[in-house]
Amino acid sequence: MPFDGEDNVFLLAGPIKMHPRVLRAMDKPAVNHRGPEFAALSKDLGEHLQQVFQCTWPVVPITGSGTAGIEAAVGSVVQHGDKVLALSNGNFGERIGEVAKLCGGEVTHLKSEWGQPYDMAAFEREVAKGPKVVVLTHNETSAGILNPLERITKLAHEHGALVVADCITSIGGVDTPVERWGVDLAVTGSQKCIGAPPGLAFVSIAPGARAKMKPRGLYLNLVKILDKWEKENCNSPTTPATHLYFATLEGLRVLQEQGGLPNRFAKVRATAQATRDAAKATGLQLLPPTGHESDTVTAIRYPQGIEDGKFRGALKDKHGVVVSGGQGPVKGKIFRIGTMGTVDFRDLAAGFAAIEAEMNAQGFKVHAGAGVAAIEHAMVR
Repeated sequence: MPFDGEDNVFLLAGPIKMHPRVLRAMDKPAVNHRGPEFAALSKDLGEHLQQVFQCTWPVVPITGSGTAGIEAAVGSVVQHGDKVLALSNGNFGERIGEVAKLCGGEVTHLKSEWGQPYDMAAFEREVAKGPKVVVLTHNETSAGILNPLERITKLAHEHGALVVADCITSIGGVDTPVERWGVDLAVTGSQKCIGAPPGLAFVSIAPGARAKMKPRGLYLNLVKILDKWEKENCNSPTTPATHLYFATLEGLRVLQEQGGLPNRFAKVRATAQATRDAAKATGLQLLPPTGHESDTVTAIRYPQGIEDGKFRGALKDKHGVVVSGGQGPVKGKIFRIGTMGTVDFRDLAAGFAAIEAEMNAQGFKVHAGAGVAAIEHAMVR
């Protein structure tokens, strides 16, 4: 049957399924982005962002995707010739290291295989050499692995290094208290755990980072963005994506009304565990080792004989179920299920019913209902 873009089971690793209230929040006339009404909305947004980042220091919006936030953050503290240590075990870890290189940093890459934990002994040796900045991805969605940001930040600070963290798929989904951990610059995006449309990035700026930031560029000049935010009533140097502010604020209000961060973390953890249990019940294996799995994105290995394009295409066209494929060296070897935002057990049950049907149809025999039963068991735990 033809795919219905307005009625489907959306389990993508991002952008994610949005609450109807978030969509309705954008149904407004144009607004003066320099007027007092929008200033009040921006201030409200900033306060909600501080809650979700779990910090008292500024969190500023940038109109652009999460990558815009990464470039602004890295570019503000990495100057030509600065020594940078970049950790990666997936696509986005590699990307933040590349951003540091493009900013003129002398980058040392510490790489693990995609989906495998960082070599912490190697990290301790490298950070002891005194890099100015450490860059990494907290939750690596390309490989479904959660990295030890708290420990890395502590070790980096012991050797005088700043930490810039891509938290785009962790903040608002898993417990990421950036102030308690001391993360100098943390970045997230509107389209992931917050559950709003793509198009906004948010950067938290700790005092230690602020003291070392330098102006760079025009549009992604984080020094200028912060200065305008603080001195001109939560304003921005350039025209903001006004309606995305409305949508993001509504997403954050939904989060608070559903019990706040503790409830959101528990919900994401429960749906992620149900996803892992369902995958194992159908005889499928995960990419990362046990104990290192992401709670916002589950990366599942294909069994022999299942072809990625054919499988995901059938899920979408026959069953109305959307999941993500793999990237880079794991492209065609895994598929990924997102459990951020408003994704719930109902979505997972429908998704795994389709996954089981297509696995059987394409030659990998599973016991019909095994994955769905695992999700049902999780629902009554």
